[in-house]
Amino acid sequence: MKARLYTYRVLLLLLLAGYTSFAQEEKVGARIDAAQITVGDQARLFVEAQHNPATSKLQWAAIPDTFNGLEVVEKGKIDTIKNGNIVTYKQRVLITGFDSGMHVVPRFIFTVLPNSGTPQMLQTDSFPILVQPVAVDTTKPFKGIKDVMAVEYSWLDYLGYIILGWMLLGVIIGIILNRRQRRKYKNLPKYVPSGPQETPNEKALRTLGELEQQKLWENNNPKEYHTQLVDILRIYMEERFGVNVMELTSDEILQKVALHKEMTSHRMLLTNIFYIADLAKFAKAQPTPQEHMAAMDYAKQFVMATKPVVVVEPQNPPTAS
Repeated sequence: MKARLYTYRVLLLLLLAGYTSFAQEEKVGARIDAAQITVGDQARLFVEAQHNPATSKLQWAAIPDTFNGLEVVEKGKIDTIKNGNIVTYKQRVLITGFDSGMHVVPRFIFTVLPNSGTPQMLQTDSFPILVQPVAVDTTKPFKGIKDVMAVEYSWLDYLGYIILGWMLLGVIIGIILNRRQRRKYKNLPKYVPSGPQETPNEKALRTLGELEQQKLWENNNPKEYHTQLVDILRIYMEERFGVNVMELTSDEILQKVALHKEMTSHRMLLTNIFYIADLAKFAKAQPTPQEHMAAMDYAKQFVMATKPVVVVEPQNPPTAS
């Protein structure tokens, strides 16, 4: 019994601290405050990263809503602590489980983008967590099932059906009126816009220029600046390449880009843009003026580099008769 208790204590100590380090300035880690919980209870997972912004850029790990039979109840905000040149980011995540048994909190992968050199991947340790079922008192007798009881009805019991019927009637009337209106204007001449239509590249460059003229980050509004910049790129990628990215996160967009034959060679440009944008929007860090301008330059470079190439076939000269 004592040996088993000692083993549990050693396991708990190992669970409460797990860190992976990269060099001296780049470190990531995770720890959990409970080795076991009861079904429906919550455990706190603490994720931490140490980073030097002067030498590299850090992409925060993607934490899914569910993993290995566990569910994420809440993702806390990412707190920032600066100590000299080193910035420490911390996030608290509440997790729970509704299936009893041994589950595993997976490794979370961070990406470090050095100012020079190849990107590096850092990962935290994984943690086992035991979800125990709710204890049942087997000494108490089972309670019998009660007989069926008659219930008196009133018109209020049908109120929901009455409202639903009126709503359905309104929908039918709306459809009939809409069809009549469409027949009325069916034979009217259609509006045809004059002049050439904007291409996705022209539209993206125009909207980027308009965003640049607003000077949002110069007026202490960097979050709105980077939100609009990323939205312009999302719209451009949908119109230019036909990929649906409006509802995706930065990491999910980069995964699609890596698999797209026309965009994969420009993945690093988009990685730099999304990193600066996520830093301004979520990490509550203030990018430098150079980073604000660099994000705009990277966006324009991406649009220009992916402009469709128009191939003009040479015309054969007329033959002499």
